[in-house]
Amino acid sequence: MKLGIIGLPQSGKTTIFNALTRGNTPTTASAGRIEVHTAVVDVPDPRVDKLSAMFKPKKTIYAKVTYADIAGLEGGSASPQGAARTGISGQLLNQLAQMEGFILVVRAFDDVNVPHPSGSVDPKRDVEAMLSELLLNDLIAVERKLERLNEERRKGGTDKTINARQTELFERLNKTLSDNQPLRDMEFNAEEQKELASYGLLTRKPILTVFNLGEGQKAPPVELDHPCVDLMGKLEMEIAQLSPDDAAVFMQEYGIEELSLSKMIRLSYDLLKLQSFFTVGEDEVRAWTTRRGASAVEAAGEIHTDLQRGFVRAEVVAYEDLISLGGMNEAKAKGKLRLEGKEYLVKDGDIMHIRFNV
Repeated sequence: MKLGIIGLPQSGKTTIFNALTRGNTPTTASAGRIEVHTAVVDVPDPRVDKLSAMFKPKKTIYAKVTYADIAGLEGGSASPQGAARTGISGQLLNQLAQMEGFILVVRAFDDVNVPHPSGSVDPKRDVEAMLSELLLNDLIAVERKLERLNEERRKGGTDKTINARQTELFERLNKTLSDNQPLRDMEFNAEEQKELASYGLLTRKPILTVFNLGEGQKAPPVELDHPCVDLMGKLEMEIAQLSPDDAAVFMQEYGIEELSLSKMIRLSYDLLKLQSFFTVGEDEVRAWTTRRGASAVEAAGEIHTDLQRGFVRAEVVAYEDLISLGGMNEAKAKGKLRLEGKEYLVKDGDIMHIRFNV
């Protein structure tokens, strides 16, 4: 899972990145310069801790999430005073296209020492500017594709069936974008999804907006058509640098029940419609990530391609059953350890052992 953290200059993107990753990446950068900072973070999961305590393995491995702090996106061409409709630069677009989703950081804090590029703090304006920038880029890309398809039809050098199918698809995209609507809510069949995979259209990707608040500040009254959360970024970055004991005291003092690290990762999972399953044993207890609705054979592929290729059966027990019964033998005795086939739909928290033959 790879999520790109984006936002206007001086919005506190890198502050949020540091809070999430417990890092100390410098929070100042030249506006407009493309910089990407990446960190891989363990997904905090108390279920892994309990399974590790039960099986006492040699290794305990948490699921991972990658966050990329991407600088260089300014929202300029989306504004009325912005540049001509050229879209996002190729170098930056390449970075954005690699992400599975976006975390949009929007400034809501006031700080006289950190002037806002637009001269005032206005979260609603900034959200709209960034979303418009992403949408404008997709609209330009779709219009260019339609122009190429039209040129190909005129010259007669391509398969007419393919051209007609692509034209119909991209005209649908064009209508949605022209109505100022993102593509993420559109439904596509398998063939269309395959067709669009190589285009890296940005508004197809899920997005989570983070309102970066000042200390003690309330969330701004901005209504969005996608998930959002408010965080005191600077404070949480400072807490992330502390020892666990000092952090606990700080959190209690400021009334913070959960650090952004845990909250954002959970929201990231929801954003990308992901879930966790586990493998357990004396050697290793490990959390794996798969999409919600994945089959047992798909989940086996997350562990190793050989397990997917030679899949025979999956031994499955629900996490709650294993914990409440106290062990694998007890779960088997109570009939809670099941054998499932390829089409079994994996549930969040399933503990699986894959039987395979290659």
